Amino acid sequence: MTTEVRAPHDERAEFPARLASLHATAAFVQAFADRHRLPRTTALHLTLVIEELFTNSVTHGHGGDSDATIVIDLSVRAGSVVLGYADAAPRFDPRPRLRTPPESLDAPAAARPTGGLGLHLVGQLAPRVRYAYRGGNRIVLALPIARGSADA
Repeated sequence: MTTEVRAPHDERAEFPARLASLHATAAFVQAFADRHRLPRTTALHLTLVIEELFTNSVTHGHGGDSDATIVIDLSVRAGSVVLGYADAAPRFDPRPRLRTPPESLDAPAAARPTGGLGLHLVGQLAPRVRYAYRGGNRIVLALPIARGSADA
C-alpha cells in the first residue's frame, strides 16, 4: 500500500532551484503570513524552515543552481501552518537529521564544522514531518502557530 504525502494548500508557488530565488520564497511567505495574520514569530520560523530546505535542495540535492522547479504549498490548519515542499533532486529523507543533533553541537563554536545545524533546527520548529519520494522529494511538515506573543 502506498500513501500520498501531500499538503492541503491554500497557496502554492513554484520557484527555480536557484539560490537567487530565496528572496522570492521569503516574499511569498511574508505575503501568506500577512493574509492569514500570522504572528511575526511564526512567519520568521516558516521563512527559516523554507530557506533551509531550499538551500539544501539547491546546494546538496542539485549540486548548485538548476533549472529544476521547487514547489511550496502553504495552508493554515488546526493551529499550525502546513508546509508542503517538493523538489526534483535525488532522494534524500531528512527525518533522521531533524531529530538528532549533530555530534559537534557540544563542541566549542570554533571547533565545530561549518553547517550541519540547519536540519536539526527545522526539526525543532516542526514537530510533525512526513516524507516520501515520488519522482522527487516530498516533505510535509507542520509548524505550530505562535500564540499569546506580543507580536501576534
